[in-house]
Amino acid sequence: MLLENHAEFKLSITKALGDQLAAALEDLTPAPLTMGNIRSLRPLPGVYQLYRNDDLVYVGKADKSLPQRVERHLRKISGRRNISLAEMAFTCLYVEEDFGAVAPERLLINKHRGQGEVPWNYNGFGNNDPGKRRDTTEVDAGHFDRQYPINLEYSFPNPIASGPQGAEATLAELLAATKAALPYVFRYESSKTFEDIRVQLPTPHLTADEALRVISEHSPATWQVTALPGYVIMYGKTENYPSGMRYYRSGKVVDA
Repeated sequence: MLLENHAEFKLSITKALGDQLAAALEDLTPAPLTMGNIRSLRPLPGVYQLYRNDDLVYVGKADKSLPQRVERHLRKISGRRNISLAEMAFTCLYVEEDFGAVAPERLLINKHRGQGEVPWNYNGFGNNDPGKRRDTTEVDAGHFDRQYPINLEYSFPNPIASGPQGAEATLAELLAATKAALPYVFRYESSKTFEDIRVQLPTPHLTADEALRVISEHSPATWQVTALPGYVIMYGKTENYPSGMRYYRSGKVVDA
């Protein structure tokens, strides 16, 4: 009988760490995705998981502050259709030691993707402004922005301070204020002309659609506001986009 006195052994430290992170997160009870719960977090780096109706849909990391990062997701989801914040919950794990070197979120993503989970990872959910070169890209049916497009009926307080003549500002000020108020990207090209155009907003609250109509109505004739599945753009020429949902041209609205 031949006895073997040697064999191969492969040590996967990264897999072991990923399994430990996943186990630590599984011991936590998901909390509703609310500002109150987010503000209870400590401003430390770490990893987090998002759940929709108890299904794990996304794993992410925060290099500096977990509450700051998770709040960005709350804001993003609040401005989307086909989804509600009431469906969402999250868990967090503070990870400080050698955080950048081990890429803990990637370990978790790899583990959960192998189990058919985290469908929002690598699917557009974590993106910020994708950049102008992506404006002409056709968004796939399975992309996060196509499944949960921006909500143009999102309502927010009038971003222009009221004065003796009501809420009045320059178009440049209205653009900047609307960009800050919307829970999704509003990218526009600047123009000195906007600083000379006066705009009035009589209502205390307005929807994104109403604000964009006013902006379009007061913009020069060649300018167009375009609502894409994941964000809004405004440039000084009229054109159609493969994934355009709504166009604002000289105050008129055209749905794609």
